[in-house]
Amino acid sequence: MVGRFGWKFLAGWATLAILLQAPAPAEPWTQWRGPRHDGTSKQERIPLKWSENENHLWKLDLPGPGYSTPCIFDNNIFLTCTQGQDLLLLCIGTNGQEKWRDTLGKGNSNARGDEGNSASASPCTDGKQVWSFVSSGDLHCHAVDGKRVWTRNLQKDYGKFNIQFGMHSTPLLHEGKLYLQLLHTGDQWVICLDAATGKEIWKVKRPSDGRDECPHSYASPTLFQDAGDAYLITHGNDYTVGHSLKDGSEIWRVTSLNPKDKYNNTLRFVASPVASGGLIVVPTAKNGQVVAVKPDAKGVFGPGSPHEAWRKPSNTPDVPSPLVLDGLVYLCRENGTLICLDALTGAEKYQERTTSGRFRASPVSVAGYILLTNRDKGTVTVVKAGPKFEKVAENTLPDILAASPAISGPRVYLRGVKSLWCVGEVTR
Repeated sequence: MVGRFGWKFLAGWATLAILLQAPAPAEPWTQWRGPRHDGTSKQERIPLKWSENENHLWKLDLPGPGYSTPCIFDNNIFLTCTQGQDLLLLCIGTNGQEKWRDTLGKGNSNARGDEGNSASASPCTDGKQVWSFVSSGDLHCHAVDGKRVWTRNLQKDYGKFNIQFGMHSTPLLHEGKLYLQLLHTGDQWVICLDAATGKEIWKVKRPSDGRDECPHSYASPTLFQDAGDAYLITHGNDYTVGHSLKDGSEIWRVTSLNPKDKYNNTLRFVASPVASGGLIVVPTAKNGQVVAVKPDAKGVFGPGSPHEAWRKPSNTPDVPSPLVLDGLVYLCRENGTLICLDALTGAEKYQERTTSGRFRASPVSVAGYILLTNRDKGTVTVVKAGPKFEKVAENTLPDILAASPAISGPRVYLRGVKSLWCVGEVTR
């Protein structure tokens, strides 16, 4: 016979057991490269194989093409797309049903035919509001229920964009502030805005001696943060620069990304740096250099500086951004070749081809695997993380996949040109 206090004891244990068995809340995918700005997910399990007929939970056909990665928080998915000349923000439930849409701006322009359009910058969210930027210069803040909070046009405020293929740089959200790099022939600005109001906190000029096409940067700012220390990193016009979050002042600048003695007038940067694992990995373009910068760097420096861990003279990823994971650096070339390097020394572990075709999405790591996305074939190659190349699966969907994957919970969200796809384990 169990006494009065015994029943309470047993009931307490039963409650604890239920809590321990309950699934953990899905980690939100708050912006383009995820919650840590580095392309990593803490999700412990996803399906490794999928197709239109296997582990495919749903798809939603989109009003028109776009190339941005969705951001996800709780049951809301946000992404931008086009519909004719309208530039749209969509809110979609994690059940695959559209909740609302709003027009962000007007006037779509395609980049190099099929490489992008005016809905290429990715939105970001904190779960209460969502921020979206399109190539018309329109920057919006919405509440998650679709109500507009504020809007401004950055071309009106900071000068007309003079950039060959359109402004595609994605804003970065951090601790209630939005950071943007607006690097083009017309001007070179780095700006910080109050995310709640859209008001300018600071703006700084970003000087460069770059010329011709080099001022045109399609990269996005990223963030270094470790043990309470954090700073902004911008990339383009021949340099990578670390900036104070307080006022935008320059902390460090890495040079010779486009060496003056063999200057390339068309070396515009597309891939963005990544800061992770105590290292900042800086790509360039067109089979150029890759530079590993130490996070405590100061001042202006170049090859041979103690502020650099290593320089790799070639094999940079031209469009996909790097990934750093467990002491290894992964570079996905635009032709689908995956290169694995030792993070400390830059020594090559392997160089292997995944699938043929164009690769534009940045690699994502989850549950001990790396996802590499083939734009043209709609194929995501799953590779086991580690110093030896091990291909686990090739998963194909009937779509063009130019955007980076987004992961929240045990699901992978793949934004195609035609549809948004959700894959996860199907149990029957």
